[in-house]
Amino acid sequence: MSEKRFDVVALGELLIDFTENGISGQGNTIYEANPGGAPCNVLAMLNKLGHKTAFMGKVGEDIFGRKLKGVLDEVGIDTSGMLIDKDVRTTLAFVQTFADGDRDFSFYRNPGADMMLKEGELKKELLEQCYIFHFGTLSMTHDEVRKATKKAIALAKENGAVISFDPNLRPPLWSSLDLAKEQVRYGLQQCDVLKISDNEIQWFTGKEDFDEGIKVLQDTYHIPLILLSMGRDGSRAYYKGLRVEQAPYLQENTIETTGAGDTFGGSCLHFVLKYGLEGLDEAKLREMLAFANASASLITTRKGALRVMPDAAEVEALLQSRR
Repeated sequence: MSEKRFDVVALGELLIDFTENGISGQGNTIYEANPGGAPCNVLAMLNKLGHKTAFMGKVGEDIFGRKLKGVLDEVGIDTSGMLIDKDVRTTLAFVQTFADGDRDFSFYRNPGADMMLKEGELKKELLEQCYIFHFGTLSMTHDEVRKATKKAIALAKENGAVISFDPNLRPPLWSSLDLAKEQVRYGLQQCDVLKISDNEIQWFTGKEDFDEGIKVLQDTYHIPLILLSMGRDGSRAYYKGLRVEQAPYLQENTIETTGAGDTFGGSCLHFVLKYGLEGLDEAKLREMLAFANASASLITTRKGALRVMPDAAEVEALLQSRR
């Protein structure tokens, strides 16, 4: 296999997550502007683990777009495929966290810069020079950016990349959930690695039992590696007839869960890069899930995700402490 410049290239949304951070003296909610967006959260975790990554997407020419560009440069994600649009504002998301840890999102994206990426604006060299190409469905909610995403997938596949997909369903961003299902279906048809959450598998397949839902996906789409995140119930990996489950590493000082799924997904891709997609076995899958669960656990103790990802030493320390 010829040497490639990047381990992982991701395409999609880059935005500001405004997360709750206390109450002012006047009784108003204080929001902290955290850089976010699922694809870059995944890349940030991979960067912390020593991988070379690049991002493809669009932000606005505004204070938030400039901030985001600076943060990606700071954490070491290549931004040569990132565009700045002077006519559209950077997408914003306000995140409300409930007492049980569940979240509600309010998006300011009508339009937002991330949905304005066009097919002709893709930097093809990045897609030719990556081992893994990663995407989600937020770049498939509207016509132009959907065309760009599908073109990027095709180019990456033509150049031998492993295709990684995380549906990352956000219902408020879709004109209809039927359209969302259609685009998730497309992603499932294209990917080699699927990271999917418990509520997403139930929504897409209509099966309450996770194993039954996964079997539907395996029988229909023949995805080599499926990673199921189950929040407080841990995670599972499904690979060539194997089903491996790993308990979570619950934290007493959890603040919020924003970015936990992305941290988990990025950690799993680290092991795909380490072992390859063909050479996995039960021991390697268990190692992957334990590391990914521990990484996700650590990120729940921090505000935001993109610039505060744990490094390998922190994850290993947590794993050692729980053995």
